[in-house]
Amino acid sequence: MTTPEVLFVCVHNAGRSQMAAGLLHHHARGKVVVRSAGSAPADTVNPAAVAVMAELGIDLSREFPQPLTAEGVRSADVVITMGCGDACPVFPGKRYLDWKLDDPAGLPVEQVRPIRDEIDRRVRALLAELVS
Repeated sequence: MTTPEVLFVCVHNAGRSQMAAGLLHHHARGKVVVRSAGSAPADTVNPAAVAVMAELGIDLSREFPQPLTAEGVRSADVVITMGCGDACPVFPGKRYLDWKLDDPAGLPVEQVRPIRDEIDRRVRALLAELVS
């Protein structure tokens, strides 16, 4: 049995996908390979995303946005998009999910917390499916 690989993708890889990757990595404790990428990566991770994740003891301060590549998609078992549009390549045999979530870009911490909490709920459900 192989370790499942999950790729989270959003446009800038600075908010939603970073929070999702951090949460899945935290909850999976090595049972899932987790990566994130962006179709048009930003220069840095959203400070509000870093702040709300720190509230949970998850440090995103050393993370940085990564570019989306065909190889990254090809190596993943599950690809979760969060508003990257048609930029994500599609390969047969992959499981694709599209999580419709508000973009935390430019929002204050108070408005990013509910986005983080919704991502956490979805990440926990995904983890329960992947690792039984």
